[in-house]
Amino acid sequence: MAKPTRSRLTNDADVRSLASSALLRLFDSLYEGAVVVDRAGRITWINDKYKALLGWNGADPVEGRAIEEVIPNSRLRQVMESGRAELLDVFAIGSRQVVVSRIPLQDESGAVIGGLGVILYDRVQALKPIVSKFQQMQADLASVRRELAGSRQAKYRFSQMVGLSGSLRDVKEQARRAAECSATVLLLGETGTGKELLAHAIHGASRRADKPLVGLNAAAIPETLLEAELFGVEPGAYTGAGSKPRPGKFQLADGGTLFLDEVGDMPLMLQAKLLRVLQEGEIEPLGSNRLRTIDVRVIAATSRDLKAMVDAGSFRADLYYRLNVLPLRLPPLRERLEDLPVLCEALLEQIAENAGEPVKSVAEAGLARLAAYHWPGNVRELGNILQFAAARYDTRLLGPGHFADLPVTAPVEAVPAAPDGEVRTLRNAVAAAEKAEILKALAIAKGVKLNAAKLLSISRAQLYEKLTAYGLLSESADKKEAV
Repeated sequence: MAKPTRSRLTNDADVRSLASSALLRLFDSLYEGAVVVDRAGRITWINDKYKALLGWNGADPVEGRAIEEVIPNSRLRQVMESGRAELLDVFAIGSRQVVVSRIPLQDESGAVIGGLGVILYDRVQALKPIVSKFQQMQADLASVRRELAGSRQAKYRFSQMVGLSGSLRDVKEQARRAAECSATVLLLGETGTGKELLAHAIHGASRRADKPLVGLNAAAIPETLLEAELFGVEPGAYTGAGSKPRPGKFQLADGGTLFLDEVGDMPLMLQAKLLRVLQEGEIEPLGSNRLRTIDVRVIAATSRDLKAMVDAGSFRADLYYRLNVLPLRLPPLRERLEDLPVLCEALLEQIAENAGEPVKSVAEAGLARLAAYHWPGNVRELGNILQFAAARYDTRLLGPGHFADLPVTAPVEAVPAAPDGEVRTLRNAVAAAEKAEILKALAIAKGVKLNAAKLLSISRAQLYEKLTAYGLLSESADKKEAV
């Protein structure tokens, strides 16, 4: 009876021998060249294709020779020493470039006992269609990434906030300090005062400048879609949600800044989720039960009186205090009328550049006419008025007649004249007119400030600010507010 152990070893050896022979035949048929070396770097087998490619004389034996003697500059020895395969490399055989793979061979214990080298393609040119396609795909991907990165970077800088007034200089200085930290910023100001511009400038001057800046206007998106836009959607979250997850604005802004415009228009239910993000740095996509950690700096903006909304119960007090960490109030145009000349100059230059026409300017009398307007739309409205006038009138100098359609809300003749015929600054003249209108509104409203604010088309908080600024609180006794 044969010994089982000896029989099993003999069979194993036979199987390995057969497997080795089969693999060598496979390499010979598959590859343009194949060579095997032992642990000493001596050739144990090389196929005829490789010999022909090397120009080796068939009369001279190859087996037993050092690999470098037969294939100069071969790296098989280095591959065996490192134990790491080189799956794709370009190798020169004479004047010909070939594509090769080099693989270390190991025994059952993991020790390197030899090496295998194969020629995948005998000419690099054979790979040109694949390489060209890969390079084109890489170029397209890089282009898309550049476009995407450009669309999510700061478009404006502090230098683009035009004006010389003290109020604007103060805001820019506060904003520069805000850019140095990662605290939440709350931009307060009427529509058209430049809140978005300032948000971009803060992000661009911050340590997150090379990260995404993502914007979302809470007033421009239906309430039913706002949650998905902010926090993202998981597959199957609702009918039509799609089979792939869709990231929300917070995920897109991860590492960077989210500019949340018109935050005062956010529904109460979403205010609670936004509060969690600010407190915990976590979001929960729609349809998901898993929280995701994010790192996003929030710059919120609103043209509404959030404090009054908190008092009325339409805005969460805890969210208001979370947002109101670094509040910045942008002054309306009527409070910085001394900036009118430089604003008109900058806006008209931009209008001319976009239209490809000569630059126009505003005469002194035209500036006085513009200063007599209340500017509820602020700098944005000023730009629209100037663009309309520049397109309508074929003249290089715009005067008061070119703004005849503009309503006069603070007539020049209603402003008390300066003593001794002196010319007062536009800011002081408009302030005097504004004070007179406030007193008139209080008189008509019989001292009820809410009604006076409605007559003036401003919020009650804004009215109190102006009463304090003009020293009128003592002149107008508080009365019970009535609608």
